[in-house]
Amino acid sequence: MTHDRLAPLGLTTAAPMNPFVRLRGGLAAAGLALLLAGCASTSGGGVSAPSHPPKRGTQIPNVRQPTHTARDPSFQAIPGAEGVIGSNESQLVRMFGEPRLNVWEGDARKLQFTGKACLLDVYLYPSTASKEPRASYIDARRVSDGQDVDRAACIAALRK
Repeated sequence: MTHDRLAPLGLTTAAPMNPFVRLRGGLAAAGLALLLAGCASTSGGGVSAPSHPPKRGTQIPNVRQPTHTARDPSFQAIPGAEGVIGSNESQLVRMFGEPRLNVWEGDARKLQFTGKACLLDVYLYPSTASKEPRASYIDARRVSDGQDVDRAACIAALRK
């Protein structure tokens, strides 16, 4: 726009506006409109948040409660993992400290222990002999890039 077109509006510029600046501004506005349109709710298909927060003092129930299924998991046999395989949660915490992750999936549980060198995932399952989940499988990987490492070496590095 030139100076003479802006004067009746009470606006003045020293130089005419670059058409690419107008185009870039228009594209930015169009992109913003598309982003906002994606956030708009539609009726019928989505899950909406409650219109009010829960009352103070009320607890939100857990979404998935652990179930106890009678089964006999097979226990992994790895040299150097004898003290880990077959252990329960409290025994693992005594060995490695508090887990970084403690995840329930049905009646199965995953505990993740980390150190500088490696990350150890321990999978615990209940059995017909014991309702308390016991470690039956482990997996180890490097913290830096996620590549698999020797499980016994990782156990040795993480032991307290």
